[in-house]
Amino acid sequence: MNIKIIPILFSLLLSSTAYAEIISKEIDYKQGDTIMKGMLAYDDAIKGKRPGVLIVHEWWGHNKHARDKAMMLAKEGYVAFAVDMYGNRKNAEHPDDASKFSSAVAGNMPLAKARFIAAMDTLKTQPNVEPDQLAAMGYCFGGGIVLNMARMGVELKGVSSFHGSIATKNPAQKGDIKTRIRVFNGAADPFVKAEQIEALKAEMKNAGVDFEFINYPDVKHSFTNPDADAAGKKFNLPLEYNAAADKDSWQRNLEFYKEIFSR
Repeated sequence: MNIKIIPILFSLLLSSTAYAEIISKEIDYKQGDTIMKGMLAYDDAIKGKRPGVLIVHEWWGHNKHARDKAMMLAKEGYVAFAVDMYGNRKNAEHPDDASKFSSAVAGNMPLAKARFIAAMDTLKTQPNVEPDQLAAMGYCFGGGIVLNMARMGVELKGVSSFHGSIATKNPAQKGDIKTRIRVFNGAADPFVKAEQIEALKAEMKNAGVDFEFINYPDVKHSFTNPDADAAGKKFNLPLEYNAAADKDSWQRNLEFYKEIFSR
């Protein structure tokens, strides 16, 4: 595993008058023969172990959006790991490539699980992480990935999906899911159909899961990404950032983390 430390990106004053130093590290890890390139972020002023959170990127690939969310989580006191699901930090510049990259992983769940577990094992081994206090959050493609990891029985304290794909051909059965789940969705997202929402709610109820579905009225796909409007206009896609939904979903998720982690 190769770790390269990036210089401190910013500082903020803590109430204790100590300075927090938000550190980010580029981390190379492997799944099979594929090199995966993730980014770890944490507050160096906090001593001891703390919960860790895996962040799974949108269909574009491991990009600024995922890395920004990792830095935000680090400011909240977590060790955040923005993972790489495509390998070699492959990024799509066009929706056709994004569809191809995401389908190659989402359409092969054994591969998706192997890459997710490789990232989870990497996070677990960090010296400042409590290995049994992990959560996962995902966006768009990544939201579908983390939801499917829950369906496949991966043991996490919590899973959060933001404007993620929710449909499945293999619904979870009672006892399959070993985590709590929160799904944040835009009610005007054309990629998520009403029947899929009802199917997900029924699936979670039948599986006996601690589950909450938050649906934001008039909110479209990719509502947490400030770059969504530009991408939507460029490629004629129904993408739109929504500051209110972004802020509310982020705050709700932080409250969720307070519930699931023994701090």
